Amino acid sequence: MFWQFLKMDLRRKGCLILLLVLVLVVNIVKGDNNVVFNVKHKYGGRGGSVLNELKAHDSRRHGRMLAAVDFQLGGNGQPTDAALYYTKLTIGTPPKDYHVQVDTGSDILWVNCAGCRRCPSKSSLGIDLTLYDLKASASGKTVSCDQDFCTDMFNAPYSDCRVGAPCEYQVTYGDGSSTSGYFVKDFIHFDQVSGNLKTTAMNGSIAFGCSSSQSGELGSSTQAVDGIIGFGQANSSLISQLAVSGKVKKVFAHCLDGSNGGGIFAIGQVVQPKVKSTPLVPNEPHYNVVMKGIEVNGKALDIPTTIFDAGSNRGTIIDSGTTLAYLPNKVYSALMSKLMVKQPDLPTHLVEGSFHCFYYSGKVDDGFPVVTFQFADSLSLTVYPHDYLFQVNDNEWCIGWQDSGMQTKDGKEITLLGDLVLSNKLVLYDLENQSIGWTEYNCSSSIKVRDETSGKDYTIGAHNISSASTVNSRMLSMFILMISILCNLLK
Repeated sequence: MFWQFLKMDLRRKGCLILLLVLVLVVNIVKGDNNVVFNVKHKYGGRGGSVLNELKAHDSRRHGRMLAAVDFQLGGNGQPTDAALYYTKLTIGTPPKDYHVQVDTGSDILWVNCAGCRRCPSKSSLGIDLTLYDLKASASGKTVSCDQDFCTDMFNAPYSDCRVGAPCEYQVTYGDGSSTSGYFVKDFIHFDQVSGNLKTTAMNGSIAFGCSSSQSGELGSSTQAVDGIIGFGQANSSLISQLAVSGKVKKVFAHCLDGSNGGGIFAIGQVVQPKVKSTPLVPNEPHYNVVMKGIEVNGKALDIPTTIFDAGSNRGTIIDSGTTLAYLPNKVYSALMSKLMVKQPDLPTHLVEGSFHCFYYSGKVDDGFPVVTFQFADSLSLTVYPHDYLFQVNDNEWCIGWQDSGMQTKDGKEITLLGDLVLSNKLVLYDLENQSIGWTEYNCSSSIKVRDETSGKDYTIGAHNISSASTVNSRMLSMFILMISILCNLLK
């Protein structure tokens, strides 16, 4: 009796359920003149006892961001520490997959290469590390120092260049770690948007760093990946190289899912949702914007706006590779004094020396204020209590705001907004018009991008490569066949 009922119920629902699963599998595919990446958050969803990791990551990153970057080519890019989000790139002929950290503050793409000294061999992220082997790729070639890349990309001559010698690079970071090697050029394969949740293959010949030696944190991190993909503004970045070749425009967006991990990362003009923007500060190595003030529950903090120009960088840095948010001391103190206004008798305690924490059993969005940042051109950015508060134990919450003067290696105060502020928002970087913008958004949903060739708008969805991988046509065909067979058995 039970089997008859189950069989009849499966006849009605089974094929529909399997087809819905198929739709979800197809939804993995992305990418026309718009390129989409699967993105995975390095730490997954926020929460849990990860404060040591987050703090150490941000501390290393700040040291690197503020340090001078030394390219032998005379480059002015400033690659930073590995970002919190990574994606999968396919490189070479035959193609091989590489997991690289997505970094909006870096200017080059580099991967670990065969024969690399002190390159990591294992990762705790659940991915297999792969070394790029130039000799094993039929489409790969060395970039020599007498080629245009060495002068054009970095706007400087290559000293002591011998014809045919490799175009070398060396990056030394603020915490003493480094990567060095030489540039190569090879095909990088992308998913190009060709319809709603449909893609076609696209490749571009891209110059990237082949890391032959590493030191410090880069060579010893247990949360290792195969390299870094830089989405900075310099001519050497991947998006700049693709734009020069006419394959894309210099516009990209990310939507980082702060709850579930993963999200959306795409090259292309976003047409839905609509995004309001603010100008980028010119001649800065990072994505800097002009902050006008901060409001707590709609009331402005009593602070001079000139304080946001403190330090060597002008304006406020927007950086998806930093976990927390860092404010100058006077701003930090003023903000912290207002956060507890609704809870005057709630005692706080320090965790790990600098995180102000407390025990609270109520709903944090009801008990603590909303913080709003105001920028030039009337662009605002709202941060809710559930964004800036971390639950580290049962009913124990910690505040994510940090004093930047106490965090940077050289003690300089900066204003830097990381994932604490940027998660669960679509952030659009328009380098064509030198602006950046954002809007609150469900990063587990989808966005629409415009195909510049046809003028059509296409939908692309969110992804999380920790739980799903790209499905090729053979696997998809086999899955459809399995559905057909099972449905016939249930008739």
